[in-house]
Amino acid sequence: MQSSNFIHDENLGSIPSHWNVKILGDVCDVKGRIGWRGYTVEDIRDSGPLVLGATQISSDNRLDLSKPTFISQEKFEESPEIKVDLQDILIVKVGNTIGKVAIVLDDIGNACINPNTVLLKRIKIVPRFLFYHLVNTYAQNFLVANSSASAQPAINQTVLKSMLVPVPPPREQQAIVAILGALDDKIEFNRRMNRTLESLAQASFREWFVDKEESVRWEEKALDEVADFLNGLALQKYPAEEGKYYLPVIKIAQLRKNDTRDADRANTNVPNEYIIKDGDILFSWSGSLEDAIWCGGKGALNQHLFKVTSENYPKWFYYLWTKHHLPEFQAIAAGKATTMGHIQRHHLSDAKVLVPSDRELQEMDKVLSPILDKIICNEKESRTLANLRDILLPKLMRGEVCVRDL
Repeated sequence: MQSSNFIHDENLGSIPSHWNVKILGDVCDVKGRIGWRGYTVEDIRDSGPLVLGATQISSDNRLDLSKPTFISQEKFEESPEIKVDLQDILIVKVGNTIGKVAIVLDDIGNACINPNTVLLKRIKIVPRFLFYHLVNTYAQNFLVANSSASAQPAINQTVLKSMLVPVPPPREQQAIVAILGALDDKIEFNRRMNRTLESLAQASFREWFVDKEESVRWEEKALDEVADFLNGLALQKYPAEEGKYYLPVIKIAQLRKNDTRDADRANTNVPNEYIIKDGDILFSWSGSLEDAIWCGGKGALNQHLFKVTSENYPKWFYYLWTKHHLPEFQAIAAGKATTMGHIQRHHLSDAKVLVPSDRELQEMDKVLSPILDKIICNEKESRTLANLRDILLPKLMRGEVCVRDL
């Protein structure tokens, strides 16, 4: 498009002249919980209707039900206006995670929102187009700029309704959503495939090592005999220099999300053995103990994390054995009388591993190494797709890239 085909809005910036600009309150209903300030212990259930809030929205703006909260049917029925339906959008309106957004793309059964979340319903434009607008720069800046400046920031729903929304013709909305949605859908497909692959690997491991016949006699070794656990560095001793190449610092926070977005930076003088690459096994030994296959790109290993390697055993072997002992490690850390529970080196020695014969290990490796390779491949592909989406999203949402060109 030529520049003459654009108009300038002092808030949204330049947008195509044939697009409309509306306010959020005109394109959807903005609903929040009324008359209920929260739920008590008595309202919580092991199953039942879901309550959705910041905990159920991932850092990359997906609905994540891996840590669900359930309430009684009676409490659920109190506020019918905030029941969640397909194509509804959730926005966190209170707290340090203000601005987290998710759209409901799958049937999740009975669900409602908590008091710190608003729900966008009866959306009059393409719902997923509105979702992409809300995760884009203008909307995120609007939410932060218009939240109250206090220890518990919050945005008023009346102010939220005044947010500007660029509205292309319906066919352009659909085309933009088709492009961005295809990328996100493939990322989600990879994520679900990896959950299945991880389950297959865990099931094979349990069959061979946990539920094995007692008559099988294998050598027993300590966990730190079959793998090396390299503790990370205090990387503040390697500060990044302005204008020079740097390594993102991989801490527990980065391990949890499997990416280095907003990570601290270290210079490139970090010793080579402390540099992390895709496919490395990382184990956090303090705080939130986790064992994971890292696929967040090159970085530097911070303290409180182990890089786990072995010259003698395949990756799946020491990865799954570490994961097998993870619950007992977590229990040890939870029992520490500190704010940052942890395990010690001797706990790795106390954790025992069954080692099959070389021939048996080779046969097992034929099954499990391809599974781990596929998991790593999927994660790397998803990172590439996410980077592409993040490049395209602001350009598409401002009309800088014509959808016909794509």
